[in-house]
Amino acid sequence: MPKNLPVVAGDALTPDECADGSPGEINVDEPHRHLDAHPQETSAQRAEEKVTALNELAGRFDKVEDQLAEFHRRSAHRESVIDLLHEENQQLRAGISRAILEPVVADLIRLYDQIDREVHRLKADGQDVRLLWSFTDDIAQILDRCGFEIYSAEPGDPFDRDRHRPLAVVTCSDESRHNTVAEVGAVGFAERETGRVRRPVQARFYQYTPADEPVDCGAAQSK
Repeated sequence: MPKNLPVVAGDALTPDECADGSPGEINVDEPHRHLDAHPQETSAQRAEEKVTALNELAGRFDKVEDQLAEFHRRSAHRESVIDLLHEENQQLRAGISRAILEPVVADLIRLYDQIDREVHRLKADGQDVRLLWSFTDDIAQILDRCGFEIYSAEPGDPFDRDRHRPLAVVTCSDESRHNTVAEVGAVGFAERETGRVRRPVQARFYQYTPADEPVDCGAAQSK
């Protein structure tokens, strides 16, 4: 097929000439030359636009990630503040309760000791102490509801500075008994939840005395 075609009738120019007087012909390859003028430049622009779009998208993701990290940081800080306030509130409530109950607990402990001593005196006289001893049980239950429990010691238990209070010493030649409980004089009281000693066990403790010194084993001496 010929590349040059005559201009059809009705055009502004005659079939025989163009505006410059040359024969009127149309080159069919001319449009393709215009479309393919800069193919490499167009591909480069598209690639650059894609890179720019990806960079913008990555920047937005980074901002979202930073916002999420800040949100989690603030949430963790808020939770720590809530936990701290809760702990302080619990300590405040415990402190108020302790301050209110302190005089009551002190009076109950003193009453328990008085009844306990009377029970031991009556028992030594051979009298029935069951009724009187029942009052000590009632006091122990009241103290238990206040958060305090009774604890004691057994003969032979080693001395514990935090839970024992020496009333006197009992000299003895048996070195294995040194600084052990000889006799309990009064029970102790401690907070059930914290274990804090309210009043330590009062007891007499053995004290070892070498054999070359005078020994009165079993005799109590005031400290």
